[in-house]
Amino acid sequence: MVLTRKVEILQKFCIPSPVSGGIIFSLVALALYACFDIEVSFDGTLKDVFMLAFFTSVGFQSDLKVLKQGGRLLVIMLVLLVVIIALQNLMPMGITKLMGVDPLIGMAAGSISMTGGHGTAGGFAGVLESMGLHGAGTIGMAAATFGLIAGSMLGGPLAEKIVRTKLTHEQMQPQDEEIDPAMSGIESDEASPTGRAKRVSTNEMEFQQYAKASYFIILIMGGGTLLSWLFAKTGVTFPTYFGALILAAIVRNVIGFVNYKENGKWKKAEKLLDMERIISVGNICLSMFLGMAMISLKLWELQSLALPLIVILVSQVLLMALFAYFVAFPLLGRDYDAAVLCAGMCGFGLGATPNAMANMSAVCYKYRYTVKPFLIVPIIGAMFADIINTGLITLFLNIL
Repeated sequence: MVLTRKVEILQKFCIPSPVSGGIIFSLVALALYACFDIEVSFDGTLKDVFMLAFFTSVGFQSDLKVLKQGGRLLVIMLVLLVVIIALQNLMPMGITKLMGVDPLIGMAAGSISMTGGHGTAGGFAGVLESMGLHGAGTIGMAAATFGLIAGSMLGGPLAEKIVRTKLTHEQMQPQDEEIDPAMSGIESDEASPTGRAKRVSTNEMEFQQYAKASYFIILIMGGGTLLSWLFAKTGVTFPTYFGALILAAIVRNVIGFVNYKENGKWKKAEKLLDMERIISVGNICLSMFLGMAMISLKLWELQSLALPLIVILVSQVLLMALFAYFVAFPLLGRDYDAAVLCAGMCGFGLGATPNAMANMSAVCYKYRYTVKPFLIVPIIGAMFADIINTGLITLFLNIL
């Protein structure tokens, strides 16, 4: 955070602060490995806990009224997802054919490691090995590591360029939406002194508010873990956070229909959910998760990449940038929501959903908060990305 405040280029390109610090830490770890053969490794337990807490907070923001408003964008994003996954596999296969190398290298550096990330890369390593690609696991993980960094570095600058060159002053103004004001989150107000002044309160009151928000998140995390366990029994693979995200969304919308009586007056039960604090706790957890993920990167794995693989990975980044700028932005509506969604698309199209959320948060912190992208991207990342990706990967592998 100090780096992001002090280094102007990091602010200009909306680089998330966990990425700024994490890359430096990873470079130090790389130096230790290269100079002294010391490999730094980490326990990932808390990283998963922070990830679960963050997506639980996202679930609490899932107001059905907003989801209904974002219906068209959701469908368009799904279509764009199918197209980019197909291109992520077609392009590297073409490159490997031109360079005369094994097309399976192209598949390992395709949507398996780009949209799929480390999890999918590990899952398909055995399949690629059985098809004759030696070291498929190492190639896939190294490519996924490259994608994780590239997705975090690309989203903010791309959205920044879109905002500066494509949007008018009127498009940057907040739109009148029928949503809970608390949904605007911490980002929209805390950038200004007047916004911070609205939150002045005693330390004890702040403690109680943040404690209550944390307890809500922890309770839903527990129930969501059981729900994810039930989902796993279906035989379909879901992300570990999916159950908590869904349960939080259910609680948020059910509680909206409940009223309670206090001092002789009826009040809406949803007021019990302090959404501003829940979002704040979620943002803290996102920073912790992404920071831990970044410092866990083993950059020396990139040294094993041969020239064809480097060419493919650089091409994947260029493909994502051009696709988001020239195809996705116009189709998504050419407005501020579309710009933020493009930042998110770069995140989960090259890295993972948390990278997408961090990219969008960085852009919104600089300009203003907007709701729809933060609802659409987790839904796509949790419910559709892995299923669509797995189906298309299987199709391309069968063609090979």
